[in-house]
Amino acid sequence: MSDDCLFCRIVAGEIPANIVHETAGTLAFRDIAPKAPVHALVITRTHHADMAALAAADPALAGELLGAAAETARVEGVEAGGYRLIFNSGPDSGQEVAHVHAHVLGGGPLGPMLCG
Repeated sequence: MSDDCLFCRIVAGEIPANIVHETAGTLAFRDIAPKAPVHALVITRTHHADMAALAAADPALAGELLGAAAETARVEGVEAGGYRLIFNSGPDSGQEVAHVHAHVLGGGPLGPMLCG
């Protein structure tokens, strides 16, 4: 756990979150600033800066994270209509919290992959 990491503090229960799914290694909760009708974040309970760091350190947990993202889409009711799964990595991608997380977005047409 990193004391200054927002997501580590959510895992520790120091900051409340609207949890929608959890596994032994992951936690999924609704985004506080949603970009789609359904917008959940799926994180690992252990701190890894991004997907590349997670994949190098713990490939099994990386697979668990992907499975948890798919289950989150099902729980949130967007599996049938389709959803977008996004991993941002590094500042140029727009990653705001340096803790690996997947965005699960859905609930309606999402538009083009990139704007501009």
